[in-house]
Amino acid sequence: MNAGKSTILLQSSYNYRERGMRTLVFGPEIDDRFGKGKVSSRIGLSSDAISFQPADNLFRITQREHTSSTIHCVLVDEAQFLTKAQVRQLGDIADRLSIPVLTYGLRTDFQGNLFEGSQYLLAWADSLHEIKTICHCGRKATMVLRIDSQGRPVRDGEQIQIGGNDRYVTVCRRHFYEGLIERSSDQLPFEDLGN
Repeated sequence: MNAGKSTILLQSSYNYRERGMRTLVFGPEIDDRFGKGKVSSRIGLSSDAISFQPADNLFRITQREHTSSTIHCVLVDEAQFLTKAQVRQLGDIADRLSIPVLTYGLRTDFQGNLFEGSQYLLAWADSLHEIKTICHCGRKATMVLRIDSQGRPVRDGEQIQIGGNDRYVTVCRRHFYEGLIERSSDQLPFEDLGN
């Protein structure tokens, strides 16, 4: 979260389109914070997208679109919500249709567990590129804390709850395990705290 994944996706799509190429952008129907059929970034960029559900066959959708007008790149936002079958379908798009596929999403949930889509993307992707953000302490943020309405960490509940900065905070591993959602002092990052 907060690393600019959707912004990079939208920039990539724009780069293709600026050169006269057609992209296909997918976004999960479950994430309707900005409206169905939209991918939006926190900095105000947005694009139309094809909403997908777990039962949708992304290969067939892409193949149909590609037959009517050439697709030059497929982009998927919130790829953690893909199913195992859909990750396989994205591989088929790349392998059988020779269309580049770029996916953007979270690796783990608020409990530190892999999402299904992330698990199979990590296992089957041709290449992986981490987009980095930082914790409140200055370290690399690799984890996500879910917070309640009072800003306290939540450790139990359903894996998927859609939300933004009002529900989730990105933190380093240490602060994930400590449940620390903000700096508690003016200490410098990486100060020796007796590790």
